[in-house]
Amino acid sequence: MADSDAREFGRLRWRCRRGTRELDELLRGYLDEEFEAAPAEVQEAFRRLLEAPDEAIQGYCLGGIRPAEAPLAAVVDRILAAAAARAAGLR
Repeated sequence: MADSDAREFGRLRWRCRRGTRELDELLRGYLDEEFEAAPAEVQEAFRRLLEAPDEAIQGYCLGGIRPAEAPLAAVVDRILAAAAARAAGLR
């Protein structure tokens, strides 16, 4: 990983801290295990998701609320699928 990539990853990791353990673990788990291999458009959607207010992200990831924007909905689906795979011991 290049220095600039490592710095960006560190910034994203910091932005994954949302104040609740469950949400922090969901976001960091996705970042650590899935983000780098994701297509560029999914990476950009993840960055945009992290710009949303904590309450919105919590609703999307833990409250069953569906983002109106398709790219954000797709990245939330990926985050939840990755978490389910980790919980099932598949990753």
